[in-house]
Amino acid sequence: MTTSLPYPAGAATVFSSDQKILNALRSSRSVFLGRNVRGGVHSLPPSSSSSSSIQAVSTPEAAKATTKRSKVEIIKEKSNFIRYPLNEELLTEAPNVNESAVQLIKFHGSYQQYNREERGGRSYSFMLRTKNPSGKVPNQLYLTMDDLADEFGIGTLRLTTRQTFQLHGVLKHNLKTVMSSIIRNMGSTLGACGDLNRNVLAPAAPYARKDYLFAQETADNVAALLSPQSGFYYDMWVDGERFMTAEPPEVVQARNDNSHETNFVDSPEPIYGTQFLPRKFKIAVTVPTDNSVDLLTNDIGLVVVSDENGEPQGFNIYVGGGMGRTHRMESTFARIAEPLGYVPKEDILYAVKAIVVTQREHGRRDDRKYSRMKYLLSSWGIEKFRDVVEQYYGKKFEASRDLPEWEFKSYLGWHEQGDGAWFCGLHVDSGRVGGNMKKTLREVIEKYKLDVRITPNQNIVLCDIKSEWKRPITTVLAQAGLLQPEFVDPLNQTAMACPAFPLCPLAITEAERGIPSILKRVRAMFEKVGLEYDESVVVRVTGCPNGCARPYMAEVGLVGDGPNSYQVWLGGTPNQTQIARAFMDKVKIHDLEKVFEPLFYNWKLGRQAKESFGEFTTRMGFEKLKELIDSYEGSPNN
Repeated sequence: MTTSLPYPAGAATVFSSDQKILNALRSSRSVFLGRNVRGGVHSLPPSSSSSSSIQAVSTPEAAKATTKRSKVEIIKEKSNFIRYPLNEELLTEAPNVNESAVQLIKFHGSYQQYNREERGGRSYSFMLRTKNPSGKVPNQLYLTMDDLADEFGIGTLRLTTRQTFQLHGVLKHNLKTVMSSIIRNMGSTLGACGDLNRNVLAPAAPYARKDYLFAQETADNVAALLSPQSGFYYDMWVDGERFMTAEPPEVVQARNDNSHETNFVDSPEPIYGTQFLPRKFKIAVTVPTDNSVDLLTNDIGLVVVSDENGEPQGFNIYVGGGMGRTHRMESTFARIAEPLGYVPKEDILYAVKAIVVTQREHGRRDDRKYSRMKYLLSSWGIEKFRDVVEQYYGKKFEASRDLPEWEFKSYLGWHEQGDGAWFCGLHVDSGRVGGNMKKTLREVIEKYKLDVRITPNQNIVLCDIKSEWKRPITTVLAQAGLLQPEFVDPLNQTAMACPAFPLCPLAITEAERGIPSILKRVRAMFEKVGLEYDESVVVRVTGCPNGCARPYMAEVGLVGDGPNSYQVWLGGTPNQTQIARAFMDKVKIHDLEKVFEPLFYNWKLGRQAKESFGEFTTRMGFEKLKELIDSYEGSPNN
């Protein structure tokens, strides 16, 4: 039996002007999950659909077509809105769930994993990821996560590059206990993974400034707008009981608005339908100059635009960023977002919804390697993309407003909030909170009843601290190794790594466990060639090419491409506005000095005024850099 889903009027085949992309996309007639405004689109019972084809029934007979879909699309269709067969698999005695349930549990905020270093069988566990718009973590939730890590996890919490927690090592029979505990203590994991909008980033700094507050409010509203509505999450983990705060009326109005045929009528998921999005979707909100969120790496980037009195007026919108790629497949690539236009603040939710619906309708669903929105932008071009989004938005975008230069802001150290209180940003290597650090953070956060925020650089911010608390808090934290930024190596302050081994199933080589020694070796090279301690480069390491730690924006990106081997990327900038390029493949970990010592030496020798390492490598060009490596005879400082 086939499932009949309508194509929107004017559905067109997606082609690319670039031949490489064209070849990759040549079978790319998109699977459009359109709106049936007369009758709606409904899911079928799990047993009633056995075909992978979609029949277009709202177009003329001549236009009907059968389009290939990926396996995950079939799983979503048959799942009764992300329930089946996960609901049954969770009841079995097996320590794991089947392939279909593995895909569905992602929407609930979890990945199935096993320790890849164990021999003689697989020890399955689950990683849970929370959803915290702007990285906000209430005191009660932090204490709950801390407890859960000890009782049901591996004794550590991990702060992620998308301002969330990851809790590793949860066994299947404990999943409901852990999930329900998070839900009942002001948290959620809904939509932290899966083919839908992920956690919405915003600056973690709790400044009492109109633009920062508005950016964080917008992040909350966008997250609410794009949160699933069909109840599958609460049905699974708290027996259908809802734990939701009242939504702002503007969010409800924007979600329900169908004046431009964006919604599935009478569906439990008015924006997502049965199929949700083709792939994950990422959004960030920020204010001018503050690029703490890696704005251009997101599917949508929103920048608050204020008037001369500091009153927010609207948003510049960027679209089409994304980091994931596949080694040796040039048709896959990392991409930075580009300007789409400006909208007044009262229209932002409608504009975001229009962009999401454009990706929902036109993003590829046959091959998941090409399903991110960046490929749609690359194949259509920004002009066509804007035209289609405007049809769903119902208005023309205005010209983007001029903005100042971007800066990376870490928010480490002590800062005044502007409301009489202080906040303190603490560096956490690779976001891993464990041991004495975890114990001390717990004591401080519990004693002073502090809320916290997680930064997109895997660090933590303690909020709302009274002046008289600063000295005792600083002393206690320092004793646990949580130092003020002047005592943290500048290389460490900007570095990031993904977890990789032993639990990530995609890892090819080390990242989190390898980056401490890599940074020490980089510092030793700096000293050898005569670079000062306060000089730094942005180093990011990932165990595979999927780009979780955003290595393609780094000045030095190391991307795992084999055992103890990395693909080297160069050319990103300290403010994360320029994408790097692949420089060398298969560089063994023990050969890093052979590549980087000559480059650091020549950067010191030949850089222009205030020229960063990334800017230097771009100006010199890769051919020249390789000549410098080949001809290097050692630093005279040695």
